[in-house]
Order: sequence, then C-alpha cells, then structure tokens
Amino acid sequence: MLTLYHAPISPNSCRVWIALLEKGLEFELVEIKLDGEQLKGDFLAISPFHHIPVLVDDGFNIVESLAILDYLEAKYPTPAMLPKDAKDLAVVRMVQLVSVNELLPAMTPLLPLFLGLPGGDSEKIEPAKQKIASALKFFENLLGDRPYFGSENLTLADVTAGSIIPFLPQVGVSLSDYPKLSAWCDRLISRPAWQATLPKPEVLEAFKSIVAARMAPQKAV
Repeated sequence: MLTLYHAPISPNSCRVWIALLEKGLEFELVEIKLDGEQLKGDFLAISPFHHIPVLVDDGFNIVESLAILDYLEAKYPTPAMLPKDAKDLAVVRMVQLVSVNELLPAMTPLLPLFLGLPGGDSEKIEPAKQKIASALKFFENLLGDRPYFGSENLTLADVTAGSIIPFLPQVGVSLSDYPKLSAWCDRLISRPAWQATLPKPEVLEAFKSIVAARMAPQKAV
C-alpha cells in the first residue's frame, strides 16, 4: 500500500495527491500538521529535511514532489502522463520546473492576501506580480491550442502547475489576460481529482492561524 504523508494546504502535497487519484491508485493519506509536527522525530525519520510530501512504498521513502511524480509514472504508467515526443516532453518539464522554481516562490509575498491577513512586504508585491506575469505569459504560449501541456491528455505538467495557478485569483492575480490558461484552469477544476483535493475551510483557517502567529511581532523580554 502506498502511503502519502501530506498537508492539504500544500501545493507540493496536492500535486502528488492529484496524481494518485488520476492514476486510480489505492493509497493511505497521513496528514502532517504544519504547526511543528513536521519537525518531530517520527516524521524526520522518513523526511530528513522535514519537507512534505513524502511517499512511502513498501518501506521505500521518496521525498520531493517532482521525484514522487516521476516514480509514480515509472511504476504505474497507465494512464500515461508523460509524452513520448522530445519537444512535448520538454514542454512538460519546463512547465514543472518553472512552476516550482519561479511561480510558487513569487507567490510568497502575496500569501497574506490569500489568507486574508494584514501586512506583507509591500515592496516585494509588485516585483512578485511581475514575475508571476512572466511565468503566465510563458505558459500561455506553451499551452498553444492543446487542452493540456504537451498533450491532448492530462500530463504531469498539468498536475504540477494545476496545484498553483487556479489559486492565483485569490491572491489578486487575474487570469483574464491569459484566456487559454483560464480555460485550462476551468478544465482542471472540473475534474474529480481537483475537487477532492481542494482545501476545506477548516484547513484554511488552521493554516491562517499558524501564519498569523509567525507574522506577529515578537514582544521584547
């Protein structure tokens, strides 16, 4: 039995969760609360960098979401989520890496908006939005006239970018200038796997409390 250690608020976790559902695999979900549980010994034994998600398959521990996606694709190749054509495969990999290395970090200054919290670093917001716009324009061009990135069918690029882009309007980034991406988002959100992994209100509230506590100014002793 596959076991996914995850946090439902985490895009890194959700993309693996989505892939498991899309591939129709049996698995167990173990939630790791981000209030410090990820730093405790039991979890550190399987995730030495205290990151989520972690997939455990018969005693084999896999960290880093992109590595987990590759593992699932190699071990469970049906339905196929990686194209065979060299250019299409490059499209998938570019989308994955830009999503993780460029788009997601750029969203960090906008996180208070997503959680309805005051504050945030106003000097970082505009550069962050510009970086996000560059990524979205890049994706709009890569998507072209296909329903999914690099394929007529769902790929690992869609799973990766689709754990991030649908939430951009909630942090004040409109998709109206990117009609192909907007239609792509609607296509993804309608799928049962995305519906099943959307964070529930109580999850958002719990995460909001954790972030608010971390942002609160420390009292002088």
